[in-house]
Amino acid sequence: MKKRWITLSVALCLWAVAGGQNRPRLSPNLVYNPSFEEYRECPRKIDALGTLTIVDAWYQPTAGSADYYNVCGSRDCGVPKNKLGIQDAHLGDGFCGIYCSKTDYREYLQTQLKEPLRAGEMYRVSFYVSLSEYSSGAVATIGALFTDERVGDTVRSVLMNKEIRLLAPGVSQTVASYYEPQVVNEYERVLTDTKAWMQISGVFTAKGGERFMTIGNFYPASQSNVIDLDSLTYLLPGAYYYIDDVSVVCLGCNEVRGNVQNTDTVPVVAAVADTFQVGATFVLQNVFFDYDKSTLLQQSYNELQHLLNILQSHPMMKIEIDGHTDGHGSLDYNQRLSENRAKAVVEFLISKGIDPKRLQYKGFGKTRPIDTNVTEEGRAHNRRVEFKVISM
Repeated sequence: MKKRWITLSVALCLWAVAGGQNRPRLSPNLVYNPSFEEYRECPRKIDALGTLTIVDAWYQPTAGSADYYNVCGSRDCGVPKNKLGIQDAHLGDGFCGIYCSKTDYREYLQTQLKEPLRAGEMYRVSFYVSLSEYSSGAVATIGALFTDERVGDTVRSVLMNKEIRLLAPGVSQTVASYYEPQVVNEYERVLTDTKAWMQISGVFTAKGGERFMTIGNFYPASQSNVIDLDSLTYLLPGAYYYIDDVSVVCLGCNEVRGNVQNTDTVPVVAAVADTFQVGATFVLQNVFFDYDKSTLLQQSYNELQHLLNILQSHPMMKIEIDGHTDGHGSLDYNQRLSENRAKAVVEFLISKGIDPKRLQYKGFGKTRPIDTNVTEEGRAHNRRVEFKVISM
């Protein structure tokens, strides 16, 4: 049975309602949850050693603890007033906050895009920032970095690109360098406004295959154009910025991707109740594992919470978790890896109270690609975890 692709894009929905069959298609925003409106629970506290886990599709890539704010939040995490400042949301009810600091302490936000960027295409990136009046300074060089793979570290300082270089047989060296974000605010334009939201935007040409976006300050303090302001209260030890309304749009992609438009799978975040029919298959878009392992990463929990909610709302539903890999590696290796990853998802659901009798899992390795394995973009589509409705 052919399943339809469901989109969250308001623009495309309006286009369809208006009978826009003869109108040019608008390229959608490639960012899930762009203004942080979807969340698992209302934020309750600012935790200096915590991790960002309650905002759908977003997470922190380092030990620097990003924060979430919403009108439903506690006194510490409310909107407009909260523990680290006062600001209304630029769009909707929520936003995030990170240190982009006048020191080398850093916090970052990271997300996976809806699809990898296409080689040679130009993309417009936009997001809004506002400086907390409780800061002790302001900086200029906040930007957005796009990478093929997730980047991250266990540090709380500037996120560095660390490469292991083989110097001789059995001898290696780790070389660290600063990342170069594709879009960055101008050095001369220090981001000083504590009342209004300031837009950071730019256009760049994709190399192709970039799937992850990281937002923050990738420069050391000495290169960030740090300034002090008399208007600030100096309650915080650095430059703290609220982040909202993130957008990545392809300027020349007027055609919806054929493999996305015609796919038989639907992302969980886009699923609605009437699509849960026996035989229907859904993609778990934001389920991440350690490289070449079956260990679930903490940034997977938001997406798995969606699946958990579905199972709790449909107590008779039984599902099968299916693991898939790209074409790299042997058949046996990919078969084991896909099985173990599917099993890890099942074990997570069981740990949250789902009856094991409602769950099955299978691994298909690289035998069921939905795209080419020639390009990184295609391989990214093929690496996936899905769930299929077995019975209702």
